[in-house]
Amino acid sequence: MNIVKVGLVQQRCSDNRQDNIDTSIQGIREAAAGGAQLAVLQELHCGRYFCQAEDTACFDLAEPIPGPATEVFGALASELGIVIVTSLFEKRAPGLYHNTAVVLEADGSIAGTYRKMHIPDDPGYYEKFFFTPGDLGFTPIHTSVGRLGVLICWDQWYPEAARLMAMAGAEMLIYPTAIGYDPGDVTAEQTRQREAWVTIQRSHAIANGIPVLSVNRVGFEADPSGIGAGAQFWGNSFVAGCQGELLAVADNDQEQVLIVDLDRQRSEQVRRIWPYFRDRRIDAYGDLLRRYRD
Repeated sequence: MNIVKVGLVQQRCSDNRQDNIDTSIQGIREAAAGGAQLAVLQELHCGRYFCQAEDTACFDLAEPIPGPATEVFGALASELGIVIVTSLFEKRAPGLYHNTAVVLEADGSIAGTYRKMHIPDDPGYYEKFFFTPGDLGFTPIHTSVGRLGVLICWDQWYPEAARLMAMAGAEMLIYPTAIGYDPGDVTAEQTRQREAWVTIQRSHAIANGIPVLSVNRVGFEADPSGIGAGAQFWGNSFVAGCQGELLAVADNDQEQVLIVDLDRQRSEQVRRIWPYFRDRRIDAYGDLLRRYRD
């Protein structure tokens, strides 16, 4: 199976969990109807992005894995015969929570999980209050559509994460995401941020010779505390090929499903002419394990 058809589901989210799940299901069904063998959902798609404020009541939103969401989306994966990447707020134990992606195989079983490794703590993104850093490492998840290098949002800014996934045999990088503008920023600053977000991920595709799938939420979500200005999630979900070429880009203000064909043989072809892995000076990279070189 050289060609894999992938679907990205970009959606708005509300406080109504069932409405959000129904929207995700509708998007997956649309992707499957278009021939997709793999459907990817955005970060924390079952609800609003609750990390805009530090509120202990939000821990009630977390769920175990396996749990209610994996049951729903596992059944859908089995019904449609496709692989699904979900993104959930995981309750692992009392007081221990993760931002976790779950990959569901086409038979509905859990193929694997990834717990977000890089946890931000910025205005409007107070994730360190909610999420324990991941402890599963950078390990691709083996599925019927290939080895998936699943990472989550803030991970997408780190070339080390992408490289380690690629070194472990990932055939594509997948980034469920929730990123948006501060509505108070001027248009030029908003544009710079969005373009930086696209550029860094395209660079991962180039440096590793594998496709990148990035799916972001869309729409305005108010700060539930009433203190912040809220977040205008910029959508712009996209698929980049092995040389960073943009294969498809979603709108920045609309719900949308992207369906794209990926050629699994292109990585081999590209890596033959751009042999970055061959020429890496692994004998000289020891300082990468340091925080900083003074």
